[in-house]
Amino acid sequence: MSKVPLLFAALAFAVSAPAFAQQPQPAPQPTAAQPSETPREGSVNDRRGDQQNRIANGVQSGQLTAGETRNLESREANVNHEIRADRSANGGKLTPQERQQVNRQQNNLSRSIYQDKHNANQAHFGNNQVGQRRENQQDRIAQGIRSGQMTAGEAARTEGREQNINRSVAADRAANGGKLTQQERQNINQRQNSTSRQIYRQKHNGARAPK
Repeated sequence: MSKVPLLFAALAFAVSAPAFAQQPQPAPQPTAAQPSETPREGSVNDRRGDQQNRIANGVQSGQLTAGETRNLESREANVNHEIRADRSANGGKLTPQERQQVNRQQNNLSRSIYQDKHNANQAHFGNNQVGQRRENQQDRIAQGIRSGQMTAGEAARTEGREQNINRSVAADRAANGGKLTQQERQNINQRQNSTSRQIYRQKHNGARAPK
């Protein structure tokens, strides 16, 4: 076989190779946008509503005790105060840095809600008149939290009173073989009446949980 055709073929390939190498490569396709580390303005309000619903569910199911609810709602009220102050100072909006700070606080609160709802503590009311009233008032508080008729601060104050009543009931029963005396039942009933009126006032005073 002649070496001439092979020589021409090699020269042709050598000339064309740079041309192929210089062909423009297709531009990389943009990837889907990644979620921003800075939450959107609306997400602050959405998370507040979601966390109040989770607290309300825990109150109604008995997974959250009055003391746990008081602590959670006190923290929620503090976050709400901070949001209101920041928005007031910035024309009704939160800066990106403020949104990040609130998001961190809401993350911490979310973890606390989960931990409190899944620990060994449970609300125990007992199958008696005092217990039934305590359970009924917890249901009313849960409904007020869920509907927004009770603010976080109002719920915290009311649950603080409920916690004190629960402690009194436990102490009185421990001192009397598991029972309440007639005088102790009357005292608890008066305190429950007072708390019941407070729940009603808070749910009808026009104050609403922020959305």
